[in-house]
Amino acid sequence: MRTTALQRAGTLLVLNGLFTSIGFAQSPTAPAVRPAPIMSRWEKQVTADNAWREYPRPQLVRQQWQNLNGMWEYAITPKTAPVPTQFSGQILVPFAVESTLSKVTKSLTPDQRLWYRRSVTVPRDWNGQRVLLHFGAVDYECSLWVNGGLVGSHTGGSDAFSFDITDYLKDGQNQVLLGVTDPTSTGEQPRGKQLLNPNSIWYTPVSGIWQTVWMEPVPKAHHIDEIRLTPEVDSGRVRVEVLLDKPVTGSTAAIRLTALDGNQPVATTITRADRVAYLPIQNPKLWSPDSPFLYNFRAELVMVNDPFAGTANDKRPRRNEAERAAYAKATVTGTATDAVTSYFAMRKIAMGPNPAGSGSAANQPVLLLNNKFVFQNGPLDQGWWPGSLLTPPSDEAMAFEIDFLKKSGFNMLRKHIKVEPDRYYYLCDKLGILVWQDMPSGFLEGQNESPGDQFEPIRRSKGVEQFELELRRMMNQLHNHPSIVTWVVHNEGWGQYDNPRLAAWVKGLDPSRTINAVSGWNDRNAGDFYDIHTYEPEPRFPTPKSDRVVVIGEFGGIGWPIQGHLWNPEMRNWGYQTYHSAAEVEKAYRTKYAKIVDYYKNRALSAAVYTQTTDVEGEVNGLLTYDREVIKIPVETLRQIHAPLFDK
Repeated sequence: MRTTALQRAGTLLVLNGLFTSIGFAQSPTAPAVRPAPIMSRWEKQVTADNAWREYPRPQLVRQQWQNLNGMWEYAITPKTAPVPTQFSGQILVPFAVESTLSKVTKSLTPDQRLWYRRSVTVPRDWNGQRVLLHFGAVDYECSLWVNGGLVGSHTGGSDAFSFDITDYLKDGQNQVLLGVTDPTSTGEQPRGKQLLNPNSIWYTPVSGIWQTVWMEPVPKAHHIDEIRLTPEVDSGRVRVEVLLDKPVTGSTAAIRLTALDGNQPVATTITRADRVAYLPIQNPKLWSPDSPFLYNFRAELVMVNDPFAGTANDKRPRRNEAERAAYAKATVTGTATDAVTSYFAMRKIAMGPNPAGSGSAANQPVLLLNNKFVFQNGPLDQGWWPGSLLTPPSDEAMAFEIDFLKKSGFNMLRKHIKVEPDRYYYLCDKLGILVWQDMPSGFLEGQNESPGDQFEPIRRSKGVEQFELELRRMMNQLHNHPSIVTWVVHNEGWGQYDNPRLAAWVKGLDPSRTINAVSGWNDRNAGDFYDIHTYEPEPRFPTPKSDRVVVIGEFGGIGWPIQGHLWNPEMRNWGYQTYHSAAEVEKAYRTKYAKIVDYYKNRALSAAVYTQTTDVEGEVNGLLTYDREVIKIPVETLRQIHAPLFDK
């Protein structure tokens, strides 16, 4: 939010300058973390035997796999110390070392290293295949040893990564050792809201493994490594890119693609490996929050008779329509050597003219879903949990929140500077809610903008390279999820730099989605959105734009501290405006949303993001308490308040 807005509103003046003046260059000493005083019902149900047992990668599924979540040995040593010979105890993976559910609940300082160790046995029926070890996410830098051999390293706290450990394995038990360091807020790496000394809008750090660890076998020669599915609604087809782990030079390797409505095939083709293909979808069932229809998808690595056998190499069609047509009719020989399943949706998001524009809103572009103006109403969704921090406790917990939001009349959420586990977005796809996906912020003091700055800070090359690497990884790994309709490049001034360049770069990488270049604070005339944050008792309207949609990227912040459901009753629990009764909260909420409805109906506002889904640590401006036990405004009331935003 803007500091000037706080001053005008006269609310929470102690927060004046909060977002731009918090110090990030801190001592490596972090305060001791404490067990969570409150937990959600799902966190209370987590055990070593049931912790995240679901298949972790719904967009690329194989039948054989082994879950490695559960109890591992752990140790914390100085960063400069050798591999420990003695371990301190056990940690429950995949929960961060600072979390209560990890059963450790200890800080990791920037001058320390966190070690994980466990034994794994590879099933005998995996013999003759390559074995991949997958990590859903590890915060922040890690190195992997298997049976004493250094396999590799990874840097990045929010993205999935894998190691091929085949050459390091032996019969029987194998020792897996992972060493992790995390600079948290002493480094400028992307980290979201983590702070070594959490306070106000900054939260308890997360270090180490915080998403599922698992193994799977893949064919020895070649295997399907990646799938990119991009719907093209206007042309009635889906663009398909299937990538193998390494190129195939021969002309007989091909990919058989099948789209299905349930179990019924609706389109199929064969394409030469390393080629873009298209599947026509006749009379497509369009995905929307009201009708979140998903097509199933299957990709198989097959061998075919060479369609151009006997043709000289310099005469063969290559990467053109003749080659595509020939392979589509090729004859498959034998059985598939690799097969994966996935899903996609036929969904289009775009900026376009207001179909009902008149008066002052006639020239105001709007957000179109499947070529229709659909107002996007959602909360700011931080995705933190009292007992498990950044790691949701279960599928059921995530589904509860999404279902609550939909029943309350929200059709969108803004995932705020956090990347969720892949299964979260699968549930958004399946249950039907639009997602604005933020890139996690990262910066040091002096690398952040203040409201009103005319020029952006400059960033060190090292920080720029890492931010853009992780931004691209996030986009690549989440590309197939139809629920994600907008990439948010920067939040307020937190580490903002080269914003117009980055917005254009992101749009170039993914023209199938809209781009919010910067949510709040200093707009740089980039991307598809003009986005303001307005926390006054009555939200302001953004300045109209003829070349971009106008949205309110944050508003609301109605605080209500509810005793018995506070993260820390001894601290100052705050909201942008704070009340102490259900009647006061509902009245304030109605006042704010009356303005949103007016702006939508009369001034072509395209979207609004209410702060926020849940309380988080010291913030008490959630629609739900932090433990998700109290709904502060009844679902039926919320739905009634939001209903005018969806009038046809």
